[in-house]
Amino acid sequence: MAQTPVIGVTLDSEQPGGYSKYPWYALRQNYADALLAAGALPVALPHDAGAAEAYLDRLDALVVTGGAFDVDPALYGADERHGSVTLKTGRTAAELALTRGAMARGLPILGICGGEQLLAVVLGGTLIQHIPDSIADALPHEQPNPRHEPGHAVTVVPGTLLHRIVGAPRMEVNSSHHQAVREAGPRARVNATAPDGVIEGIEDPDARFCLGVQWHPEFFIDPGDRRIFDALVAACG
Repeated sequence: MAQTPVIGVTLDSEQPGGYSKYPWYALRQNYADALLAAGALPVALPHDAGAAEAYLDRLDALVVTGGAFDVDPALYGADERHGSVTLKTGRTAAELALTRGAMARGLPILGICGGEQLLAVVLGGTLIQHIPDSIADALPHEQPNPRHEPGHAVTVVPGTLLHRIVGAPRMEVNSSHHQAVREAGPRARVNATAPDGVIEGIEDPDARFCLGVQWHPEFFIDPGDRRIFDALVAACG
């Protein structure tokens, strides 16, 4: 019997208040539920860049999650920082170490929302710091309706890993972001776009499985969402 894949999932971090009077980690339950449903064993990863390699020694794949924060624009060569940008430097440092280390090892990687943006930066791309100020007539990418409902559709690019996984030219997705990939970079390929032209997914065509999506597939809104997690687990074999 094949061993159950162990997949690391990055945590969010919060300052004191609410859940605890002390700094605390957070992870929405459906990230873990989606991986368990796909047959994996999810493991939460704290923010310690120095421990990244030790964790990767024990992992079969990596999921970089989203959160209410942004990648430091300095990491992709921007000279200015938009006023809406919020940083979590400890989290970003740990996720960079984990992502780069996973790439070096050839481990399957799935970047979700902010994790897709971090993946784009690691692959040499750049980001739009605030969609409403950069794209005329942009969709409401921070959708007003609940996240378990679709916000808009995306077009899936034929011939991409994402297209092979979901088996459809179009998906209904949720939308919870004010930033997006501006340029995918020389190592990445765009695999999905929104009707307003915003990049909704990227991948590394030279990797076994290195996929980023701007939406949150862990909500299982579209049939393709579950297939993304199934494909991630299958790539661990």
